[in-house]
Amino acid sequence: MSHIVSIKTQVKDSVAIQAACRRLQLPNPQQRTVTLFNSEVTGLAVELPEWTYPVVCDITSGELKYDNFKGRWGNESQLHRFLQAYAVEKARIEARKQGHSVQEQTLADGSIRLQIAVAG
Repeated sequence: MSHIVSIKTQVKDSVAIQAACRRLQLPNPQQRTVTLFNSEVTGLAVELPEWTYPVVCDITSGELKYDNFKGRWGNESQLHRFLQAYAVEKARIEARKQGHSVQEQTLADGSIRLQIAVAG
């Protein structure tokens, strides 16, 4: 039986993925084919702390593929940190493209509040 998990999400922006990795001080993601326990997947591989296998981002479909064997091969909280960082960086990128300014505040519970000031 396979332990591979697929999440349908919208992780499609390679620049935001790279920015999220920088934010979390992770290695730069690499486009490659990765063996996840007993299958291969290709995409932008993100190395999360203390995970046996990387999370692979398919930027065409937006899907994430990984195998953490129900937490035995990687703490899912690291994946949630990456997804939060990705969402913040993607929002920053899109706001700045439109000429808006962005202010960020980390809240006591670890969540992040973004304030986007609309230009004009």
